[in-house]
Amino acid sequence: MKNPLKFLQEVKQEAFRVTWPTGKETIQGSLMVVAMAIVAAIFFLLVDQVLKFFLDIILKVSI
Repeated sequence: MKNPLKFLQEVKQEAFRVTWPTGKETIQGSLMVVAMAIVAAIFFLLVDQVLKFFLDIILKVSI
């Protein structure tokens, strides 16, 4: 990096070239992330309960 001022000018030019998402796109993306997090949480809750059920059966049989 030889010239810091030139570097900063290039950074500014690149920032103007970026296509920023609209407010609607941002909200849609956020809602999708929240929805997928809820789906993942429910999935792992169900898997945990099933594994707990089988583990309880195994532990009762071995006693």
